Amino acid sequence: MGDSSSEKTKSEAVKIIESFQILPKLVVFDLDYTLWPFYCECRSKRETPSLYPHAMGILLALKHKGIDIAIASRSPTADIAKAFLNKLGITSFFVAQEIYSSWSHKTDHFQRIHSTTGIPFNSMLFFDDENRNIQAVSKMGVTSILVDDGVNLGALSQGLTQFSRNWNTSQKNKQKWLSNYSQKPDTSNSAPSNSTSK
Repeated sequence: MGDSSSEKTKSEAVKIIESFQILPKLVVFDLDYTLWPFYCECRSKRETPSLYPHAMGILLALKHKGIDIAIASRSPTADIAKAFLNKLGITSFFVAQEIYSSWSHKTDHFQRIHSTTGIPFNSMLFFDDENRNIQAVSKMGVTSILVDDGVNLGALSQGLTQFSRNWNTSQKNKQKWLSNYSQKPDTSNSAPSNSTSK
């Protein structure tokens, strides 16, 4: 597991993570064509799976920086997926593993991840290779990034950049809402008093 390419990617990924002040509390990964380059249901449990070249280093870096990681997969063959995670020695990495086929585009997976971890959707970052999952999960407030050739350092950097932007926007909106909210009573009080003081 500690092979040199994973270690090299891990140190690169750690540098990327450390360059951001605002970080997600949880990073969620799809499996098929996101962490590994195949569909589980087309494989046999007896095979030895491998991850995309950068995937292990990225998982190790997130763990190293104390960021939780989870899985949201719509694979119809959860048994194969879990066997492969075991063979790769990474089962224990994940705080939640939601692996089952579903008609919802992973929104129920995320509801369950939220219930398990207590982490709010806007503190999550998600990587997936299917646009419809990205669209559906984004609407829940999760920063969602489409990968086209597996998760890699570029995708990690893009994801963290987008997460920071979304977080800053949501904080600004919160401030705006709070300041509008706190001003409301004053304006209603001050209007009549002005008219009487003339």
